[in-house]
Order: sequence, then structure tokens, then C-alpha cells
Amino acid sequence: MAKPDHTTGGQAPLGVWPGTAYPLGATYDGAGTNFSVFSEVADSVQLCLIAEDGAETRITLDEVDGYVWHAYLPSIEPGQRYGFRINGPYDPGRGQRCDPSKLLLDPYGKAFEGDFDNDPSLYTHGLDSLGHTMTGVVINPFFDWAADRAPNRPYHETVIYEAHVKGMTATHPDVPEELRGTYSGIAHPAVIGHLKSLGITAIELMPVHQFLHDRILLDQGLRNYWGYNSVGYLAPHHEYAAAGRAGAAVTEFKAMVRALHAEGIEVILDVVYNHTAEGNHLGPTLGLRGIDNAAYYRLVDEDPTHYMDYTGTGNSLNVRHPHTLQLIMDSLRYWVVDMHVDGFRFDLAATLARELHDVDRLSTFFDLVQQDPVVSQVKLIAEPWDVGEGGYQVGSFPGLWTEWNGKFRDTVRDYWRGEPATLGEFASRLTGSSDLYEATGRRPSASINFVTAHDGFTLRDLVSYNDKHNQDNGEDNQDGENWNRSWNCGVEGPTDDAEILALRDRQSRNLLATLLLSQGVPMLAHGDEFGRTQRGNNNVYCQDSPVSWMDWSLAHKNADLLAFTRTVIALRTAHPIFRRRRFLEGGPIRAQDNAARDIAWFTPGGAEMAEADWDSGFGKSLTVYLNGDAIAEPGPRGEPVTDDSFLLCFNAHHEAIDFAVPSTEYGTEWSVALDSSAPTGRREATYPAATTVAVEARSLLVLSSAPRSTV
Repeated sequence: MAKPDHTTGGQAPLGVWPGTAYPLGATYDGAGTNFSVFSEVADSVQLCLIAEDGAETRITLDEVDGYVWHAYLPSIEPGQRYGFRINGPYDPGRGQRCDPSKLLLDPYGKAFEGDFDNDPSLYTHGLDSLGHTMTGVVINPFFDWAADRAPNRPYHETVIYEAHVKGMTATHPDVPEELRGTYSGIAHPAVIGHLKSLGITAIELMPVHQFLHDRILLDQGLRNYWGYNSVGYLAPHHEYAAAGRAGAAVTEFKAMVRALHAEGIEVILDVVYNHTAEGNHLGPTLGLRGIDNAAYYRLVDEDPTHYMDYTGTGNSLNVRHPHTLQLIMDSLRYWVVDMHVDGFRFDLAATLARELHDVDRLSTFFDLVQQDPVVSQVKLIAEPWDVGEGGYQVGSFPGLWTEWNGKFRDTVRDYWRGEPATLGEFASRLTGSSDLYEATGRRPSASINFVTAHDGFTLRDLVSYNDKHNQDNGEDNQDGENWNRSWNCGVEGPTDDAEILALRDRQSRNLLATLLLSQGVPMLAHGDEFGRTQRGNNNVYCQDSPVSWMDWSLAHKNADLLAFTRTVIALRTAHPIFRRRRFLEGGPIRAQDNAARDIAWFTPGGAEMAEADWDSGFGKSLTVYLNGDAIAEPGPRGEPVTDDSFLLCFNAHHEAIDFAVPSTEYGTEWSVALDSSAPTGRREATYPAATTVAVEARSLLVLSSAPRSTV
């Protein structure tokens, strides 16, 4: 049986029982708490109970099964602060970094309290870190979920909104001040109402796993705003809790999910399983490093003092080790089963596929996800690249997975800024990128389409700046992407020129409309719907300030853009032709087959696109015909699906162009469904077949025609 150790003067618990090796972490069952932690390298392990005054009680864990050290304490209830101390070898040259002077975080901790103060004890062997690091908190796992049910929205009906918990709510005038920047702020009716009015079906939250702020940033008066610096994979970040009590983040996160689900909105988490905040060999010892360094991290084979770094952050998790894989899978399962989230976006997901050095699509991690009855059933989104050799893997993930389609972003940006000869690839991106996903048995929904995201320019900045302006980040403007595929429309940054401002507005509408009317799953970056700006900063990872927060006054200032965004999302939602479950097939260019063709491509003059047209150096204008009578896939109950037919007239040229409306075999009368040259997208007009319509310079005109069977 485990023995109390009174050497630090803490209060010994009333009793210590053997407990069980699983579940790992601290698990309260209503009567007491089971503690367990894995360490293959440890000689002994101590559970450290921390009182409110900082006094520590150490309990040596004598029970160990399969390198999992454990005990059950019947007297320990929710709110108890704790950590571990690991006695074992300290030999960095052999990859071993045990140090009993370090109070270590539980890898399975479900809540944390306190902060890291970057004291030398966190970095120096032999110095006690108690009082300078966070502690775990035992939580009460019981929560009234009421009638909560996962929305289970099909991918092809999904519209994703990428958001930051603090940034979205920090300045919202209708959210009470004490709730701004918190999970409760996201759950506020004013915020959910905004999402509903847009037509959003899923909110993708930037990292909410417990993270820390880098010392180098704190020394400059900055913070790790984005949160891609995890230290706890089962704990919601404690700074996003409105209440100050220990473990409040868990309850508030669950309440947020319940409120979003009640309105049919799914919750997707941006997760960072590729590295941790412990950094490289000079980084702090906070948890995994001191528990079992060689098990949890990829070390350089010929020099285990150093870490393999496929992420640019100092270390990479060792997904070759079974206990590291178990931590990842247990974490994913916990967020689905206990926290009720609906999916995950995996940051730098290519790193998880590196079993040796190369990216392996059939690596163990993906096998485990495929076989897991819980994780395999939620939305799985990969950021399909990392910074290592061969790390760009767009289109290479397994069948269950969807991917951030970086090629969609690049192609659409290039098209609207007037780059030549992009029509062929533009057509592929517009229709779901079958060239990337069809070979792996996936469908258009495998493509998560985006034009902007947290990383890079906002939509407004994309049309306002040619170059990044990251001086505030303290890195002499050396950080952030240099190649942004942006265009400032004639002047760098703010201007009073009405003509340039009008062009920027139109370009914003063009990009939004293309995103939302393309096949695949659209993702909108928070604030783009009303022109959020970061003043040219394309890497606000360290800017926890108004430069990165949503400025809700823009919702009134740029009300037309907000109305336009709502109009386009409503158009997509109302018409299944813009969210096909299967790839479009096209068909032979013969008049007798037109009724069965689901898509056709025309030049502005009305001729079917020929090979020479696709390869044209001009490459700025085309018409896309989508046939609402030729949707092959059935509805959810096997019923046939029909829709209006549409003409999408794209004109990225700097002058207006007359577009031919096709002959009556395609439709007899066409009405304006959307016009990006109009501030809100709305314009009343109809055009008969076989006529022409002027499409304004740098704009998109969408025409609709009722099904031929009803004309």
C-alpha cells in the first residue's frame, strides 16, 4: 500500500488504497479519487497533494502495473490540487530527464490552476518548481446535459466558422463584461444569434486545450494568443473560464457546448497533438519531459539530448510509442464522450503520420482512428502539412479524413487578383477538387475550402495589403508568410480613395461568394463577414489585443458586407446544387445530352470551353452552368433531388464583359440570384435565353432558372 510522506508538512489523507491503473489521470467517482500515471523510466513516483496555502503532501505510489503507477484516495474530492514527482535517471545524453525537484503536470489532467512564472526552477535541474508551475485539479465529472444531442450535421450541409474564444467575444457590446473572452461569452445568446443569422452550422474553436505563454513572449509584453502551445490534452484552457473557482473551465465549456447544440451548431476543436509547450532541450520541464522523456517525445537518434522538430516549435510527440498514442486517443475520446464535441481539426497533422521520418498515410495513428468506434464517427479535419521534409500532404490523407484545402485558397486568391492561366485549376477547386480526393474514395466534402484562416491575412487585409506588416510582433517583420497572394487594389493599407475602397469591397464579396458557392465544405474566418482587419499583420499569434480581436462596431459600419455574407450562405443552404454529395461528372459536348449533363463550361461569348480556352493566358472569365435537373445522388430518404439551374458568370477582368446567356435548351428565363457588384448582392433583373448580360469588372453574377419540368 502507498505510504504518506510528511516531509513537506502537508496534511496526510485519511486513507490510501491500491486503486487501479486505468483510467489514467485523476478520476473522481463520487466517493474518492483514483490517481494513475504512466512512466516506464521511473524508479518511484510520488503523488503530491497541494493545499490552498501551498503546503504539499507527498504520497509514494507503490502500486504499479505495466509501468502505470496508481493509488485510490477515498478522502479526495473535486477541487483538490495535485501533481507528480518522478524519481528516476537524469541523463540527457541518453534521453532521460527525470528530476524529482519538479512538480509535474498530470498528462491526463482534466483541469489546471495557477500559472507558469518562468522561474529558473522550471529550466534548471535540481531546483524545486513548486509554486512556480500550474497544478492539476480534481474535477467533478457529473454534469446535467439535459436533452443534449449531437447535431450530426452531414458534411455537405456544413458551414464552418473558425473562431477564437477570447477574440470573438472580447469586445462584444451585448455580452456582459464579466463574460467576455470566455466559454460563457461564446454561449451568450448574442453570439449564438450572430452565428445563427449567418447560417453557420459548426464553430471551429482555435486551441482550447490548456496552453502556456512562452517566456520569450512574456518578456516582450506579449502572449501566446492563438494557443498552439499545449500542456494539457484533456483540460479546457483555464483563462477562458468566467468563474474563478478551480475546475470552472470544465463546467463552463460543457455549458457552452450544450447551448450551441441546442441551436443546431456543432463544436469542432483545433487540436495540437504534434508538439507541446516544453519546447526543445532548453525548454521548461513541466510534465511529459520529466515523466518519461524518451517515451513521449521524438529524440534525435544519434543525439538523444535533442528533439526532432517537424513543427518549428522545438519538439514533436513520439507517435511511435504506444503510451503516447494512447494519450492522444484517450484525449480525443474524452472530448467526444465527456465534453460532447463534434469533431477535431488537427494542427500540422502530417506530423502525426511520421513513424520514421517520412509521412506515412497508413501510420499507426490513422489505423487507430479508423478502428475507434467513437473517434471515427466525428468530423476529422487535417491541416495536411508540417514544416518537415515531404510535409506538404494535401490530398494524401485516408478515407475518413477531410483536409484544409490549401490549393483552394491559393487558386481562388490568384484568380481574383488577376494571375494569368489559372482557369483549369480554378475549375477543379470550384467543383470540389476531385483531382485531390477522388482517388482515395472520398467525396467533395473531403475538401475544407477556405480563402482566409487565423494564420495569414484577414479577408479585408487580403484586399488591402501587398505585404505583411508584423512589426508589432517584435521579430523585425521576419515572422509570418511572405507570399500572401494578396492585392491591395492600388494603395497599401488604409485609404480615403472611394474608388479603391469600392474595389476592395467588391473583391471581398467575390472571394466570399466563390468560397460559399464552391463544392466542398466552406470555412469562414471569424470577422471576415464584416471586414475585420489586423492592420496588415498576417501572424497575430502573439497579439492578445484589439488588433486580433473582433471589432463588433464593424458589423454596423460594414453592414452591407454582413448582409452579403448572409445572402450567399442562405443561397447555398437553400440549393443542394451548391453542396453536392458526389463529384460532378460533366458529360460529352453534344446537344442531345445537355439535359443529362450536371455541369457545362462556357466562354463569355457562349461557346463551350475548348482546350485552348482553358490554356489561355488571358484566363480571367468563364461561365459555369449547373443543371438542377441532373443531380444524380438521392436525398437522405432515397428521394430524387432536383433544384433550380444556375449560371455562374465569373469576370476577374478589369473591365466589364458581356456574357452570353445560353440557348433555351439550358433554361428559358434567368433571374439574378446574386451579383457581387451590388453591395448586398441583391439586384432584381431577369434575362431571356440567348441574350447577353453585362457583368461588371471584377465581379461574379449568379443567375438562376426554375427546373425545366416546371417552366
